[in-house]
Amino acid sequence: MAEKPLNIATITEYNDLLGVETLHPLVSVIDLSKCPPMRHKRHIFGFYVVFLKDVVCGDLIYGRRKYDYQKGTVVCLAPGQVIGLEDNGEEYQPKGWALCFDPELIRGTSLGRHMNEYSYFSYNVNEALHLSQQEREIFIDCLEKISLELGHAIDRLSKRLIASNIELLLDYCLRFYERQFITRETVNSDLLAKFESILDDYMHSPRLSTEGLPTVKWCASEMCLSPNYFGDLIKKETGKTAKDHIQAKIINLAKERLFSQEKSISQIAYELGFQYPQHFTRLFKNVVGVTPNEYRNNAN
Repeated sequence: MAEKPLNIATITEYNDLLGVETLHPLVSVIDLSKCPPMRHKRHIFGFYVVFLKDVVCGDLIYGRRKYDYQKGTVVCLAPGQVIGLEDNGEEYQPKGWALCFDPELIRGTSLGRHMNEYSYFSYNVNEALHLSQQEREIFIDCLEKISLELGHAIDRLSKRLIASNIELLLDYCLRFYERQFITRETVNSDLLAKFESILDDYMHSPRLSTEGLPTVKWCASEMCLSPNYFGDLIKKETGKTAKDHIQAKIINLAKERLFSQEKSISQIAYELGFQYPQHFTRLFKNVVGVTPNEYRNNAN
């Protein structure tokens, strides 16, 4: 039976676990190489954590795939997510860095207002960011600026400056992820082809009429990707959202069936997985500019 994950509610608890001094109860920058050896453990954090893992890519929780860079791997976790391995009885020396920050720290700040833009906090661990040497230096420079501010006496600008530097780091991660999408163009093309194939198979199966339109979450699951990573990849590669692609597929299928006069608009709507014909009509008009009935009349 799998061991229950260790629930770490506060940054102070995590600092105590690692033997690190708490300079601020809502934010911490930890040099993991200075922590004592530890055993593997699965964790659930009650705060945001950004790990820079200095390990050979493919080791530990990063799967078996060969990655582009081996200078460092960045994993970003939102509160409530699980990370780690089961305890195998062996000790290991952690390497790299950890940035921890509590949601309370960023409340009311620019970072707090833009936190939803950093969708990579909901990526799977095997969709982690792999840094070049130059990117790693930029990343650590940002951490050092945050550490410097944590060592400064608290004043009225402390919260703003800390949050601003965290925001700068997360913005750089956005840029690095966009680079990674580009440098993996061949892999991404294969994923797009697989997405098209999954949609085609689904749209021409009985599941369409019995289970309804495929969701972005379902498509991502079929491709063994997290919904956020999958959605970001599709948008970056095509300029359209995954939902747009699904809707375009169903509209093209609808157009084919509207050429035939054998079935009513309602029958076609039900066959295409719509629970209510008016939903089909609304979507069709939003995408095509005319109603299904108008399209049928114009086509014939």
